[in-house]
Amino acid sequence: MNAQNFMTTPVTSLQYDIKDINLAPQGKQRIEWADREMPVLRLIRERFAAERPLEGVKLVACAHITTETANLARTLQAGGADALLIASNPLSTQDDVAASLVADWNIPVMAIKGESTDTYVRHVKAALETNPNLIIDDGSDVVATMIKEKPELISNLIGTTEETTTGIVRLKAMVAAGVLTFPSIAVNDAQTKHFFDNRYGTGQSTLDGVIRATNILLAGKTLVTVGYGWCGKGVAMRARGLGANVVVTEIDPIKAIEAVMDGFRVLPMKEAAKIGDFFVTVTGNRHVIDKEHFEVMKDGAIVCNSGHFDLELNLEALREMSQPAVTRRPFVEEYRSKDDKKSVIVLGEGRLINLAAAEGHPASVMDMSFANQALSAEYLVKNKGTLEKGVHVLPAEVDQEIASLKLRAMGVSIDALTPEMLEYMSSWETGT
Repeated sequence: MNAQNFMTTPVTSLQYDIKDINLAPQGKQRIEWADREMPVLRLIRERFAAERPLEGVKLVACAHITTETANLARTLQAGGADALLIASNPLSTQDDVAASLVADWNIPVMAIKGESTDTYVRHVKAALETNPNLIIDDGSDVVATMIKEKPELISNLIGTTEETTTGIVRLKAMVAAGVLTFPSIAVNDAQTKHFFDNRYGTGQSTLDGVIRATNILLAGKTLVTVGYGWCGKGVAMRARGLGANVVVTEIDPIKAIEAVMDGFRVLPMKEAAKIGDFFVTVTGNRHVIDKEHFEVMKDGAIVCNSGHFDLELNLEALREMSQPAVTRRPFVEEYRSKDDKKSVIVLGEGRLINLAAAEGHPASVMDMSFANQALSAEYLVKNKGTLEKGVHVLPAEVDQEIASLKLRAMGVSIDALTPEMLEYMSSWETGT
């Protein structure tokens, strides 16, 4: 069954839009496999099933439809939420996972790997038609669409959560513009999210995507990491571990110093563009690799993006400079210059390479990220009507709880402060 339009079937009685419901058995096996590596979320799901903190809440989740997201959806459902999922990226959907969520867990999904921009927009609008009480967003597209096109829905909204750095930047711009009139939890700012998801998850999964797409040895190559935030740190660290010569580009002098002190060569993008074999963008900004950079790249340079949106690469300018692209391998497009002297290789259409060509972050990393999402949803519901409008960080004690659960699941014990230590920390009179 190939669903190109929203439909209802005897399998589920749900409205959904997926590639093929017959992929469900394979998806279920993969979802359950990922669940083995997500003990924190599993503990939260067990508590949610007993307490039902999200009972009756209509929830829309715009996310990468992966095995890990499926286990978040199961947790939200266990808590009582009436959840609907849509894709946050055209190439990140795992079609078998989407099918299993519909067939095996009765959770509606509107997501197809490779869906067009028009289909994506249609899914966003269809999700908003459910008049949600909570929105879990990934890039703030759903929130932005609601504010611009469906402002009447805001009165029924308890709040939203945001998974990404890119989305948080947009939310803060909404605050500055005076249009964010409800509370939003910046999940990405939780320590148990960005320290681990962005650094370890993005670092490993990005290079996994690059290697799967190209099958090119990284050792001895020059890899340019564009941006040295938490994602950039992860990519640089893992690339060095695979033997690459890592160059970092930055606009923030403090991050640039940190990259130098971490042992990386730091160059302006104009200079790095001349020597790189691989380029990975992780900035959350626009056109960080631009026409002037493509012009000076060496023949066969490979470019990819691991930031949220494909606009980190100015692909429009590259197309104007080049002959029509030729697909050399899945997710590998070659753009030859019009004078036929050199080519630039783009991976994954410039979209998230770790999800376009690989499977995204390992489940054990997403365990903490999605624990934050589940507890953020609970926090918003419990504090309905009391949180001020604007962008909030999940309370530190919730962050600590997630870290403690993760340590317990890993079999790691840590020390606790003694009464004497606590007394010393609260006193100003004790000294040398």
